[in-house]
Amino acid sequence: MERHFDEALKDLNTDILRMGAFAEEAIYKSIEALKKCDNSIAKSVVNNDKKIDELELAIDEKCIDLIARYQPMAKDLRFITTGMKLNTELERIADIAVDIAQRALEVIDKPILKPLIDLPKLAAVAQMMVKTAIDSFIKGDVDMAKKVLLSDPEADRLRDLIQKELVEDYMAKDASTSPRAIQLLLIARFLERVCDHATNIAEDVIYMVQAEVVKHHPERLRQ
Repeated sequence: MERHFDEALKDLNTDILRMGAFAEEAIYKSIEALKKCDNSIAKSVVNNDKKIDELELAIDEKCIDLIARYQPMAKDLRFITTGMKLNTELERIADIAVDIAQRALEVIDKPILKPLIDLPKLAAVAQMMVKTAIDSFIKGDVDMAKKVLLSDPEADRLRDLIQKELVEDYMAKDASTSPRAIQLLLIARFLERVCDHATNIAEDVIYMVQAEVVKHHPERLRQ
């Protein structure tokens, strides 16, 4: 029985890693579509979402089956429940990638509003946070998870900077730029939401490893 349970946990871990890889790829491609003005890349992100949704459902079913069949305790239970939470967060990240790709499709064929400088910087922060959050789960590494949480203020700063520039330097001065500026503004907000989901994953990893709740308790990150 124990051997079968261990194998089932390994299979679950593998599926979650696949989900993480899909989410990372979706975010990367959605931003590449915007940077390269490539319709085909953007459309591939949208078209691949169904595959990610199907994997999410399969992982949820596997988690529920493991709990019902083996009635795990302590660390194993935390691993499974954390896996369910990660699964949801990663699917939402993939959904946001679709939102970004759809916004990219709105501006790709229009004249460039401005050189993309801060937006790629925010995208890089978001991608780093997602990758580090997933790695912290794989390795059970609390320090990596804390690094994700401590990166979130930088994401907020870049989002605010992008928003200020688009509103004050473009939309307020020339109303004709608003349709294109709004799409870029939405993409910035979407990327910041990706960072929020990454922090959720990191918080769950800390709980999984240490059974410690750090959500809403930033002072515990310094311990």
